[in-house]
Amino acid sequence: MSYFKPLVLTIILCLLALPVLSLAQDELIIISPHPEGIETEFGKNFEKWYEAETGRSVKTDWRDVGGTSSNYRFIESEFKRVPDGIGIDIFFGGGTDNYLRLSNMGWLHAYKLPGTQLEQMMQSFQGIPLYDAEHRWYGAALSSFGIMYNEELRELLQLPKVSTWQDLGNLELIGRIGAADPRESGSAHMVYEIILQTLGWEEGFALLTKIGGNVRGFSAGANAIPTDVVAGQVIYGLAIDFYAYGQIAVVGADKIKYVVPADGAVVTADPIAILKGAPNLSVAEKFLEFVLSADAQKLWMLRDTDAEGPKWKGGLNRASVLPALYDKLGERCIVPNPFAMEGSPFQYDSDKGGTRWNIVNDLFGTLIIDSHKDLVNAWKAIQKSKDPAKRDAAIAILTKMPITEGEAMELAGGAWKDPEVRNEKMKEWGQFAKEKFKEARNLAR
Repeated sequence: MSYFKPLVLTIILCLLALPVLSLAQDELIIISPHPEGIETEFGKNFEKWYEAETGRSVKTDWRDVGGTSSNYRFIESEFKRVPDGIGIDIFFGGGTDNYLRLSNMGWLHAYKLPGTQLEQMMQSFQGIPLYDAEHRWYGAALSSFGIMYNEELRELLQLPKVSTWQDLGNLELIGRIGAADPRESGSAHMVYEIILQTLGWEEGFALLTKIGGNVRGFSAGANAIPTDVVAGQVIYGLAIDFYAYGQIAVVGADKIKYVVPADGAVVTADPIAILKGAPNLSVAEKFLEFVLSADAQKLWMLRDTDAEGPKWKGGLNRASVLPALYDKLGERCIVPNPFAMEGSPFQYDSDKGGTRWNIVNDLFGTLIIDSHKDLVNAWKAIQKSKDPAKRDAAIAILTKMPITEGEAMELAGGAWKDPEVRNEKMKEWGQFAKEKFKEARNLAR
């Protein structure tokens, strides 16, 4: 009898442990600014793919603290607090410049994809990297940046057509443009940086100031702009391509238009990377393999009615990083092939954009957004002016800059990381903006 007691006890303990073992599953923690549709499609499809590949189940845990810029700031602050790892596996989404900065800080984990996958990808396009040469990040999708507009209302209101960034500085468009705060939105920042690199620092900021005078109000996220354009809250909106394509898919290409300006056509990668100290490293590596696979890339560019496409209503409307996939899918593909887009008249400098990311945001925020009311009042006074000479003189004052490009790059390279220097300069810029807008308004009258 004494022999059977330990045996029975062992059997009971084993049986009790079975439900616990069956509930065990792998985990993947992702921080991302992506909208719900992308998170849902890539989360659910990865969970199915992972189980088929490994025989184990996995649960994706998505975290988000706002737009791309907010996510980056969170990652940066956490790594400064906990240098060896922040308890998150993957950063998914946002502009290339953010990933260049994370790479330079040593906060990304390098992982080389299997050779068969790398062979299907281009390392760069039009001089812009599509994945890191040291395999610390990969472009998961491609993005272009342009102008979407409500064609029905544009015609009804007899407003001008737009095809270039310069067109958005037209005085006729006061209150008609939607734009986002670059301090919160990475895609908004990219639009402004493209304009700066296309036109140069002085002329670029002059145009950004005029556009700021035409903006109805700056939203925190760029995702609000397309819905405002469709609703007629604004007629034109600065937008990343897939936000525009998503609305066009719903309301029709006859009502909503999207143009990539010829004076600054740039295709950039929307990357993904494993963060340093990832707690679920092997799962994170599998997620990269999945996201860059042909099956997952199809989710970006097929209709929600396609058997291999997403189930999310309206689709995801994004461009794949795999060039061969466009010819393979043919007319099933719902987005234009960015690899067939005509070359840009300039080469976008990702290193420059990454280095000055913060100071450009602070300049734009202080001179244009925080001073928006004064800017609009001055811009309206200029619009009403009947004297061309006064108007030109007022615009020259309105668009003055408190800092040269060289000075900005020098600050961005070092001193801008000092909170005291940054706060003092921004205080100076705020006063500079207030005075120049007042002077421009008075001169135009």
